[in-house]
Amino acid sequence: MSSTALMLDLPTDIDSTVRLALSEDVGSGDVTATLIPASRICSARVVCREPAVLAGAPWFDSVFRHIDPAVTVTWQFADGAALAADDVVCRLHGPARAIVTGERSALNFLQTLSATATVTRRYVTALGDSSTRILDTRKTVPGLRSAQKYAVRAGGGVNHRMGLFDAILIKENHIAAAGSISAAVRALRASHPALRIEVEVENMQELDEALAAGVEMIMLDNFTLDAMRAATAHVAGRALVEISGGVELDALAALGTVGADFISVGALTKNVRAIDFSMRIES
Repeated sequence: MSSTALMLDLPTDIDSTVRLALSEDVGSGDVTATLIPASRICSARVVCREPAVLAGAPWFDSVFRHIDPAVTVTWQFADGAALAADDVVCRLHGPARAIVTGERSALNFLQTLSATATVTRRYVTALGDSSTRILDTRKTVPGLRSAQKYAVRAGGGVNHRMGLFDAILIKENHIAAAGSISAAVRALRASHPALRIEVEVENMQELDEALAAGVEMIMLDNFTLDAMRAATAHVAGRALVEISGGVELDALAALGTVGADFISVGALTKNVRAIDFSMRIES
């Protein structure tokens, strides 16, 4: 295995996600695979056809573990590794029926999660030496939230909250419903004192109100570059600062000089194009 292995915490729902994928693809059984003698053993390789960052090996492994534990997968690269076109990323050996049955589901995970990791790495790289970190969002493929957030980490990014339950983000509709930023923060601090509170602000007046309320994190939504600099300087470390709102790759170099802690990018998970992987039986 490549020495580029990263220490990545694995989600706890890998097996349940894989079971769902197999139920929709394999269903009651792979009819076409019955053409292959049940006793046939084969080897296969998976090749990446384009430069990419690898992510999804645990899901790939789980597919074959569920179909037939006799299939062994030997990885040549670890998640987080940079791949070149035509790199062999892993080799498989075991019952041929199981290998062809699991091929599509396994590659679906690999191509989707590697896509997220690859896009994330591009954004991280575009920041250069900036201390600002790339942050993901909740704009994920339904059912793949934890998997795509894992892929973001493989690409060098940072995870925002997992969902609506583990951190508080007060946005314009919440503020309108509560009456003010102060009222929203006060109510949620009382009902959920252990959770971090972040507030989305659209101007300096709202920023001051959020800071006065003692929130832990501020989201600058669609500020101009000069306004971001002024706002970040005004916060002066009293809260973490997140830049948000349609961030494009070519804007990263400038945004990285603002001094914010994070830049959140929905495109890491919602606009991904699958990486081209293929599996070929060798014998």
